[in-house]
Amino acid sequence: MKSDNPTSRPGRLFLVGVGPGDPELMTYKAVRILGAAKVWAVPTARENGVSSALTIAEQMVPANGRTVLSLCFPMKKVFLGQETDGQLLTAWRRSADEVIHHLDRGEDVAFPTLGDATLYSTAFYLLAMIQEVRPEVEVTVVPGITAMAACAASQSSPLALGDDVLAVVPAAFEDDRLRNILATLDAVVLMKVHRRVDALIDLLEEMGLADSAVLTERSGLPGEQVYTDIREARGRALHYFSTMVIRKKKVQVRNGTATLAA
Repeated sequence: MKSDNPTSRPGRLFLVGVGPGDPELMTYKAVRILGAAKVWAVPTARENGVSSALTIAEQMVPANGRTVLSLCFPMKKVFLGQETDGQLLTAWRRSADEVIHHLDRGEDVAFPTLGDATLYSTAFYLLAMIQEVRPEVEVTVVPGITAMAACAASQSSPLALGDDVLAVVPAAFEDDRLRNILATLDAVVLMKVHRRVDALIDLLEEMGLADSAVLTERSGLPGEQVYTDIREARGRALHYFSTMVIRKKKVQVRNGTATLAA
């Protein structure tokens, strides 16, 4: 239902990347926009669950005095181009309705999301639902530092150099695509590896790439764990926020010339 005051300005929607975990990695723009918005819509994995994005954001911007909407986004796989799970659609619509209620009242709403809003974020599922019924809503996307950038930085390692080809892949791939990607590309980032780490270790050992991989669990968050030998993660119950970076080449500089050595 539209606002009772048709002359009022509709609220604006801000999708705000808050970085991988360390609140100091939030951008000035993210802090400014979160500070200005009186309504925050925060994602949780379950009803009445804890929002990691909220935990990060409120270390830089106090949530006191704001309206905080807890929006449940169930952790289920989404396959674009295929029929979406009914539970997911219901949750997304319910979340969109809550946000639209405040937008129609002329209130700006900020949606803080882990990492970068454009990379495997629930933010765009919410946006699609809102735009379906409110296509006129003004939207601003604020980029954030990604987990893969933080993981590489913690190891003083590049993600890609020179003519490297880098792929970012959900580890949920269960077909030959992952094997082909690992075989043909120079650097690969595997996201959300927590449930498949043992199978991934087996695959990387088979392909001779285990020593080229680094696994980071809870990057930038309390309890961060870095496995420079990924074999040590075998059999462990890893946190959902686990990222693996595989780089086949190492940079060397000799006599003023940079080379990438396998």
